[in-house]
Amino acid sequence: MAPADASGRRPTSASPESVDLDQRKEHVLHTRVPKSLDRHLKSRARGLGLSVSTVVRNVLLNTFGLVEDIVTDSTNIALAIAGEEPPATSRRARATANAPDTVVAWQEAVLNVNAVCDQCNAVLRKGVRAAIGVREQPGPRAILCVRCLDGIGASERTPKRRKRAST
Repeated sequence: MAPADASGRRPTSASPESVDLDQRKEHVLHTRVPKSLDRHLKSRARGLGLSVSTVVRNVLLNTFGLVEDIVTDSTNIALAIAGEEPPATSRRARATANAPDTVVAWQEAVLNVNAVCDQCNAVLRKGVRAAIGVREQPGPRAILCVRCLDGIGASERTPKRRKRAST
């Protein structure tokens, strides 16, 4: 076990990117929050049909990636303004480089549970139509709302050829 630093914390051996989302939740995190935030969390969880614990866990897991994406995008903008090529080392670039994480097809379905669209973050309530990603290898669940699915289909359709006018 690594020695504690001056703050009394022990360094973690795993990077934030190596968080196993399927891992059993065996550690409990307690925190104090203002009453208004508590009410907001409970209201949001009730509206999504999820537990407060699940909402908080999802917010914490997604926040790190969001902050990393903002920093990476800001850096890439600054590099583009300076005329330099941005490195392809963002979390998204690494995720798309891993073939096992690639969605090979989308299957439309009626949701039996509440979910969130992976592309636009729309809340998808139980009973609505959505698309489930089909992967060649095991990976995280991928869900798209119908609008984002239609966007994928529209971007991949080729324009129809015009018939030649007869002479």
